[in-house]
Amino acid sequence: MRVVIAEDLFLLRDGLVRLVQSYGHQVVAAVDSGPAALEALLKERPDVAIVDVRLPPTFSDEGLQAALAARREVPGLPVLILSQHVEQLYAGELLADRDGGVGYLLKDRVLDADQFIDALTRVAAGGTALDPAVVAKLLGRPRRADPLATLTERERSVLSLMAEGISNTAIAARLFLSEGAISKYTTSIFAKLGLHADDDTNRRVRAVLTYLSATAPDA
Repeated sequence: MRVVIAEDLFLLRDGLVRLVQSYGHQVVAAVDSGPAALEALLKERPDVAIVDVRLPPTFSDEGLQAALAARREVPGLPVLILSQHVEQLYAGELLADRDGGVGYLLKDRVLDADQFIDALTRVAAGGTALDPAVVAKLLGRPRRADPLATLTERERSVLSLMAEGISNTAIAARLFLSEGAISKYTTSIFAKLGLHADDDTNRRVRAVLTYLSATAPDA
């Protein structure tokens, strides 16, 4: 994979470069600011980008905004956010974009190199990689009774594959069902989870976030 890394801390940036390279991947750019991140993403068009949320010059949300701006110019550009913070507004916008893989991991909860590279590879392939703590924050509510309790076993299977970032076509092939059947299952899932159609929310993303929150082990 060709990887762009945007991280302002030298030691962490250098460590990420070495880690990615040790797994046989190529780091095509390693930058330390929001403007440099956007420039590198648009110039290199990597297979996946690792981006911190808070980058110079203001250390607010330049990294996340650079990722969003790059995806507007290069639809589907895979981005893995790696940060100490959960920026709800822009993170929600990133996750609501159906084109291309997305991930959001918290630095202090990444404890295993293989796990991190697996998440990076999954995002590069168009899937998702979300920390349960990020999911809970984005949903904006504490974990309560199992929200998946009303789903049938088949609906849970469909939703679990949705959470892997798999399309309805691929889900149908995996479960040996027609696309029409999968469409009916997803409609039923949305209804049972109380996810009604409107112009402001992406029901597929909300369903996946609900699934990940319900199935994640307690932190």
